[in-house]
Amino acid sequence: MVSTNEDAGEASTIEALSGPSRIPADASGSSDELDDGNFPNEPEIDNEIRDDVSSNTSDIESQDSQASKHVLRWYRTTHPRFVDLVGDYAGNELFLIEGDSLLLHCFAAPDLDFQNGYQLLHATFLVERFLQALLQRKCNFHIAFFDENKWLSLPSTSSPLLQEKCVFARAAIVRHLQINLGKTDPNVQINEFCSLRSRSFRDYLMQTGMYFVMCHDGALAENNEAQVEKAGKEPITRESDKVVQSDVARRVIIAYFLRDGYNVALINGLKWHDTKVMTAVLESPSRTVPFFELCSPHFDQQLPEYNANSLLDQEIPKLREYLDANKTLTEREVLSVLVVRAIFPGSQPDIEVMVTSFLYHSAMLRHLPLHRRSINSNRASEETDTFLQKLLRIATEILHCDRWPELMQDWCISCDVGDFVDGRLLNACSEAGRNGSLALQPGIGAAETWKLLTKLAAPQFGKSLAIKDDVPLYERQSSQFHAPHIETGAVLPFSNHVFDTHMESIRLSIDKSPSSELSRDAATIFRELSHWHNAKRPLTSTKANPTPQTQLQELKAQKRNQRFMAEMQNYSASLTHSVGGSLKRETIQVDTSTNGQGSHKNISKKYVQNKQPADKSSGGTKPEHSKKNKNAGKRAREEKLEAEQSRKAEEKVAIAISAWQNSCRVYEAQRYPQVQYTSAKGYLDTIDEKKREIIGAEVKCYMLNALLRLWISQCRTNDKNKGFPILALAFDTIRSIQTTPGLTRTVVNNVKETIKALGFSQMSFRDSSVERPLPFQFSLAQSRGLNLTVHPSPLSFQLAYCGPYMDRNFDDAPDDRVPFRPDGWQRKVLDEIDAGHSLLVVAPTSAGKTFISFYAMRQVLRASNEGVLVYVAPTKALVNQIAAEIEARFSKTFPHGGGKSVWAIHTRDYRINNPTGCQVLVTVPHVLQIMLLSPSNAGAGDKSWSNRVKRIIFDEVHSIGQAEDGVVWEQLLLLAPCPIIALSATIGNPESFSDWLESTQKSLGHELTMVRHPYRYSDLRKFVYSAPTEFPFAGLPEPVDTSFARLGLDEARGFAFLHPVASLVNKSRGIPDDLHLEARDCETLWQAMKRHQVQGEKRWDVPDKLDPESQLPSVVRKIDVIKWEAGLKEVLRSWMADNSSPFDKVLDELSKPINRPIHSHTSNLRMTTLPLLCSLHEQDALPALLFNYNRTECEAIARTVLSQLKHAEDKYKATPKFQKRVKEKEDWEKAKALEAAKKTAKKPIKGKKGDEQDDGLTSKEMQRDAAETDFSSIASFDPEAPLDKFSFANTKKLSEDLDEIKMKLHKRGIDLWLIAALCRGIGVHHAGMNRGYRQTVEMLFRAGFLRVVIATGTLALGINMPTRTVVFSGDSVFLTALNYRQAAGRAGRRGFDVLGNVVFHGVTPDKVCRLVSSRLPELNGHFPITTTLVLRLFSLLHESKNSPFAVRAINSLLSQPRLYMGSSERKTEVLHHLRFSIEYLRRQHLLDSTGAPLNFAGCLAHLYYTENSSFAFHALLKGGYFHGLCRNIRKNPPAILETLMLIMSHIFGRHECRRADKDFIEDIVKRSSSVVFLPKLPEQAVKILRAHNQETLDIFSTYVKTYVDQHMKEPETCLPLTKVKIGGDMPTMQESSLPVLPPTKVRSAFVALSGHDDHFRSISDLCRTARDGVFLEEAVIPHVDIYPEETDTPLNAYLYDFFRNGSVQDLARANGIRKGDVWFALNDFSLVLATIVTSLQNFMKLTDNSDMDMLDLKGAFDAREDSKDNDLFEAEEGGEEAEQNLDSEQGPSQMRTGYQVPSPSSTTTKKMKAKKVADSWEDDDAEDEQTPVDTPPTSPTGTLTPSVEMHSSTGIADVGEGKGLLLVLEAFIRLKKEFDEKFRAIWA
Repeated sequence: MVSTNEDAGEASTIEALSGPSRIPADASGSSDELDDGNFPNEPEIDNEIRDDVSSNTSDIESQDSQASKHVLRWYRTTHPRFVDLVGDYAGNELFLIEGDSLLLHCFAAPDLDFQNGYQLLHATFLVERFLQALLQRKCNFHIAFFDENKWLSLPSTSSPLLQEKCVFARAAIVRHLQINLGKTDPNVQINEFCSLRSRSFRDYLMQTGMYFVMCHDGALAENNEAQVEKAGKEPITRESDKVVQSDVARRVIIAYFLRDGYNVALINGLKWHDTKVMTAVLESPSRTVPFFELCSPHFDQQLPEYNANSLLDQEIPKLREYLDANKTLTEREVLSVLVVRAIFPGSQPDIEVMVTSFLYHSAMLRHLPLHRRSINSNRASEETDTFLQKLLRIATEILHCDRWPELMQDWCISCDVGDFVDGRLLNACSEAGRNGSLALQPGIGAAETWKLLTKLAAPQFGKSLAIKDDVPLYERQSSQFHAPHIETGAVLPFSNHVFDTHMESIRLSIDKSPSSELSRDAATIFRELSHWHNAKRPLTSTKANPTPQTQLQELKAQKRNQRFMAEMQNYSASLTHSVGGSLKRETIQVDTSTNGQGSHKNISKKYVQNKQPADKSSGGTKPEHSKKNKNAGKRAREEKLEAEQSRKAEEKVAIAISAWQNSCRVYEAQRYPQVQYTSAKGYLDTIDEKKREIIGAEVKCYMLNALLRLWISQCRTNDKNKGFPILALAFDTIRSIQTTPGLTRTVVNNVKETIKALGFSQMSFRDSSVERPLPFQFSLAQSRGLNLTVHPSPLSFQLAYCGPYMDRNFDDAPDDRVPFRPDGWQRKVLDEIDAGHSLLVVAPTSAGKTFISFYAMRQVLRASNEGVLVYVAPTKALVNQIAAEIEARFSKTFPHGGGKSVWAIHTRDYRINNPTGCQVLVTVPHVLQIMLLSPSNAGAGDKSWSNRVKRIIFDEVHSIGQAEDGVVWEQLLLLAPCPIIALSATIGNPESFSDWLESTQKSLGHELTMVRHPYRYSDLRKFVYSAPTEFPFAGLPEPVDTSFARLGLDEARGFAFLHPVASLVNKSRGIPDDLHLEARDCETLWQAMKRHQVQGEKRWDVPDKLDPESQLPSVVRKIDVIKWEAGLKEVLRSWMADNSSPFDKVLDELSKPINRPIHSHTSNLRMTTLPLLCSLHEQDALPALLFNYNRTECEAIARTVLSQLKHAEDKYKATPKFQKRVKEKEDWEKAKALEAAKKTAKKPIKGKKGDEQDDGLTSKEMQRDAAETDFSSIASFDPEAPLDKFSFANTKKLSEDLDEIKMKLHKRGIDLWLIAALCRGIGVHHAGMNRGYRQTVEMLFRAGFLRVVIATGTLALGINMPTRTVVFSGDSVFLTALNYRQAAGRAGRRGFDVLGNVVFHGVTPDKVCRLVSSRLPELNGHFPITTTLVLRLFSLLHESKNSPFAVRAINSLLSQPRLYMGSSERKTEVLHHLRFSIEYLRRQHLLDSTGAPLNFAGCLAHLYYTENSSFAFHALLKGGYFHGLCRNIRKNPPAILETLMLIMSHIFGRHECRRADKDFIEDIVKRSSSVVFLPKLPEQAVKILRAHNQETLDIFSTYVKTYVDQHMKEPETCLPLTKVKIGGDMPTMQESSLPVLPPTKVRSAFVALSGHDDHFRSISDLCRTARDGVFLEEAVIPHVDIYPEETDTPLNAYLYDFFRNGSVQDLARANGIRKGDVWFALNDFSLVLATIVTSLQNFMKLTDNSDMDMLDLKGAFDAREDSKDNDLFEAEEGGEEAEQNLDSEQGPSQMRTGYQVPSPSSTTTKKMKAKKVADSWEDDDAEDEQTPVDTPPTSPTGTLTPSVEMHSSTGIADVGEGKGLLLVLEAFIRLKKEFDEKFRAIWA
């Protein structure tokens, strides 16, 4: 669905359902969410588990076992998230794969023949291909096998023989991976442990720091269809106890890891999607996981008949002579010899044939080419099975023997045991042996190998093998691979001059038949399409007078746009620049000197002004004395003017000095120096620049004086340590005075004396000739006799306390292009923009990237009135903010009107201003993609919108790595028609990403430069919070006195400081590039390293050059610390690389603060948030942003804090003290009322006295009364208002009337508890919140009124929400390296705080260390050429009449290398894929032979966001199914609509349920009134979809065959990961007794071993089993799997169930949808219905909407939000009556919540005067006011279309020809109407 990724890290709508496990996947992973009622019986279940489960559950005997039931029941209460392991979760983090889970996943593959044919090599191939897929996606993992779990690799229902097969396969594959994988990928470790509880495994986990563990929960796709069919019909029983035992054992392992704090990703059900690895992740829950004893299932196993060590002792000496002399045997062959010798110690004729056949089979494995090994085998005989079982048992024991690896290593024997047995080949050999037809041609390699094996294994019967010379079994031929020719099929004719140039290398046979055959239904449909295609819309004069209806719509649209504009202006007023001041608006004038290019000439204005003109006198033309007189007069006038200006300047100086002196006297009257400092600082911030130049130095000197007073008082109490933060602030003040204008001699002298007295290093000051006494007494004179110096040294003091204040400029220099001194990297950015180059800027948050975008905007605005800059943001919240900031920064007057504006917003939700008439468009990726692909924007002239785009800014460009929208970002980067600017703070692989981006830009003719700056402006200090065990809350504490000037939370209660180096627990990770140290961190690290260095051991010595006394200057700057830090890290890296170094001691010392017992109280996160906030308040560390990646939990935390505040306030208000105050208020009000009544009674007739007023009071009396009223504490006392001590709100910061804000939110339908929370300074922010409420939260937070906001990822991406502290409130799978850095970057924003605090609350210390030391994930990209995109490109090209922009866009997409594909070498594969996507569109009658779109192409293009569902919809529409279904829509609407809804639920919004688990069906499905599993599709629909999928399969099978034919000449011979070569080069078999199948061409030869040919069952089968070297991405092949034919997992019936029942509770309880996601799920489907209806109307020419108009479509949820906004606006415009109508909708909510909202009549509100709307904008015709889809089609004049009879119920016309499609449209209109009505009923 369309998404702007509003909540970074939030689970998509139903993705939590999609896991493969048998568990309700609805929740977020936070156990507290269960309180929402999703699983009402869950607490009782947990109590039962905790009470009854004991440690004696290891012996699980039967399905009736109570322990087993508890395990399975507990597991059903877990709640996974369905995430992308790479992009959304782990990134490059190391994780562990439980080995037997991996094997079970591969052994259960549907293509693997294990039961009869025992294809061991195929199983090995499946394991390698799975691991290869992980490695290709940049996963970082180890694999661990546990001896006690070896039976868990077996499928649940295994025969004894299959058990032996699986156990040997396990041993063989482990051995294969251990030996061979390290050669190709040494980073993947294969480890074996005896048990999960073993000490070695515990140590291993501690050393590696695994991020999560990948396990199998036992849910297999076994008989799923049967289980679903039985659901609700009959009880389901277990086949055997083994199923229960296996499931319980696997789930106990999962519980074990969860208890240990590791999240668990489920391997079963894992899906590959581009570069994504999608699977369910079980979070380590905050509550305690029940303890279950680890156990293993009991399988029938015979004891080994041979002791492996004895066997080796006995047999190896007999073979040693040969093995020492010959190195030709492989490990497989040695093992075969030993096993045969063990089985056949003497002459045993009964098994002689089997031994002979086995050795013959072993010889064939060496020499037979892999592509000739596919055998058509019958079922194995009983004799063969018995022999194989015995053979495998002995071989397993040998492989498990400790001596075996040593022997193989000593003999340097290559390991090939992964191909030890080929069951099909062995079956065929044994059958041939019994028939006497087993033979080999003498002299060939296989015969020689057989002789050797026979000689070594069983010499006593080797002569019995008959070598038949008269049977020419093999003919000596070339071993070159000749795959049999397979007919590839012809493609339909196609030729397009733009596409042909790219596909000329693809050679295909052409189907020259007249046309492809159509079914009768399809032919009928296309005749009807022809009717609608030839129909014409009624024409009306474009100048006809508008009707009243259209005039009203235009007026409403204009007013709505004005309201949005006014809101945006209010929003922009809340924004501030980098130093906290209000933004100043600049009026832009077009710069004619730039010739339309907007390039900047870097010439300072002062230089231009001071430059003297050249002497132009030519001499002799005028008398000399005339010139002198004229010059003398001019000089006189100039002197007079200068004198006047000097006098005025002196007056201004005097005024400024006088004002400062007056203010200073006021400040001096203050008692506390802290208040004096704060007052002076506020004064300095408010005066203008000119006054600052006069008195700035004196004001700062006064601030220094206040700090000195505080320091002196600390020195008098002999407690200097507590005063060091104050002294650090004084140090910063002194340093800033150095560069402050307005220095006087007095100021300089006092500062120098202060430096001397404090013992600071000397600093230089500019000489000043100004002498002026200070208006205050400098405090230094009062410190006579006191020692004010710092200790132990000025340098140590700077490092320990002054780090945040150090000079942070990096080679800064003045530059007149920007109003600040840019650093070197910033100047480089400016130069590249001026040069018109593309840019990739990678710099952390707070580094100073903000100016880049606005500088580029300014350049485009100055260049012309036509150029356009597009700003692309990933979230709507960021879109709103950027637009508001543009509004605050720029204005421009456009000539001749024309609907021009500076900026516009365009998202699917709303527009502000005209998107194609603005110069700066702020939008989201999906909308820009639509605009660039819209033919109406791609005209040939310079005036077309696409050609006017001069630059595109991609903010947060790392969003290209997202699973949902990343492909759109990549397509936009490839489509960009102009230079780009890509911005990000979090790219894990900037070099490789820059290389790719540079190549794409180069192909477009643009030069790209990457600019990197790795350093934040302000440092971040991390803390782990531990809540107190008891917290008696009686009100917010007053900020402690010591909090003034104190940075960080080191002294706060419950906070443990985390040194960055303390996070380096896992040494294998190394030190991340962005792990930066503060100055004090460097000093602490240096001291620890010095303490633990090994004297006399040079390796572990800390070089003397790193001593800060020699490394650092006397006044330290940030750049000096960075250089010192680099040296320390270099030594630290060398220590980390050696386990014998002192690194562990250093780590232990630095980790002491967080190693103390921490009671994280994660299970009660909500209750412990208030103590955290109180501590932050006490330390003056608010405002704070609290991040929790669960929408429901965000609201729950806010609601809990609000309840705690209100409860404590209610208790306080019940005290006698407060009640006395209330009584005083009541008495005062009575007295005032009585006095007013008396005054009214005595009111005299108006007299003539000037001092007597209307009320009979003199003016002095009135003034006295007013003064009493204003200053009376009783008068201002409101007993109902929140008290300050029970509120986090800062009421002093609110400029608007709070009651008016509350009323507006109430009218928007905001829950009253949210409004009440706002009043107490607490806000909530996530994507599910109303847009108006979210903007209110942002504005109030920036204003300082809100000091606590609890948010998901919506505030993590670039939002201007400066905060002092960021809190990670609770753990989540979405709390990843990327999201951690994004969210943490909000703290300590540049210009607001010199230091940011990052607090972890409810996150384990291990997870904290992992986050801090993690590396950012690498950007991998996607496969961007989808079938829908191809169709849209043809539409662009055709409808724009081959415009240059369209041609350029197509060439750009098809010629540039793909980020996903890695390089341009695989371009051929992409082009083949493109050609067969075109073939698919041709076969579907969506393109003609030249590429012109046909039939329903427009409808499919509009449904682009639903690919591939849209193609299934088209197949049913084209195939006539909807026509047949909807034929009787007017006769039986309910039945038809229900069937239609069933069809749509199968196609759109598809989400797989858990595997059809029997327990789940029994406990959930059968007990629920909901429809959990979707019923089967109607047979006719299945028939059409089956035919569609088959046709698609045929097309893409031909693609693979063609590609292999043309580009792959070599056979597939090597395993995909280890590259071990399989087979030999035996000459091609001519005839044989072995039933060899023809070699495959398309399917992998490894898969063909299981008996498969080149005929595929499904597209999934094709993609999963195609041979190596062929690119096939299942996600971009247009198909939808049909259940149960093509997918083994049933579909969730959430949409169908909601349509039938309309119950949200049922969706949460049975269908497993989280409540916070219900709205988004249903809204997405509502949008699909709206798109279908409008697209069909467009096709039938009932409306004339364009592609751009489709963006105005909304789902019912978004439409409701929009309607609320409109109602609010109309209420504001319409007066009291309209307000009452609006309030009627809100009535019930007030009764439900109990919170009170003032009514308009009872509240005194200040009516805000609407601001004048700045800039101009163009009316958006019918924007959000378009004709509803359920109204009859009308002509442009509003009248009914001629000769069309309307049906009364739906407004659909009755016509003759073409009626079928009209009935389809009518049915969809009815469906949408009914669905939306049920959707809206949720809010009723």
